Amino acid sequence: MEQRVLELLKESEALLEGHFLLSSGKHSDKYVQCAKLLMYPEKAEEVCKVIKKKLEDANVKVDAVVGPAMGGIVIAYELGRALGVRAMFTERENEMMTLRRGFFINEGENVLVVEDVVTTGKSSLETIKVLKEHGANIVGIASIVDRTNGKSDIEYPLFPAISLNVQAFEKDDCPLCKEGKIELVKPGSRKKF
Repeated sequence: MEQRVLELLKESEALLEGHFLLSSGKHSDKYVQCAKLLMYPEKAEEVCKVIKKKLEDANVKVDAVVGPAMGGIVIAYELGRALGVRAMFTERENEMMTLRRGFFINEGENVLVVEDVVTTGKSSLETIKVLKEHGANIVGIASIVDRTNGKSDIEYPLFPAISLNVQAFEKDDCPLCKEGKIELVKPGSRKKF
């Protein structure tokens, strides 16, 4: 299953190689731009079937899925459709993650948080905080890609379509900077540093 997800990432040119400045400030030789995969509904559907199978294999009951905006919106919708449950998203309002637009969680509902890529889990954890305030029972975090490399303080089960071991370097320790052959790019902006 993971091999097929890797093929889909490559087919859609979502798995990029080069020299990237991550939002954490670290540098990496790989970057996953899931939006490039998600713009193909048939590929998004196929990836969500992989996640659905993992949830079924783990006997996880889901009443609703919620993704943090922006990266979690499309994948939450698509996974909600695959599971036959409500799909919603959280968004920032005054620097705080919120549940708006008439979205609701019933007390005690089993809610799955969904993201495109989980690296540190920060967006997921912010979403979980708001969902728990609404009475949700968090059953886990699903994603297209798990980039945690097993180094995460996330206390919830992870259900990724694929786990990728992607190295990240502090600026001063980056071998790509030391080589000086590949320009540093901030993904999504095409800015060189």
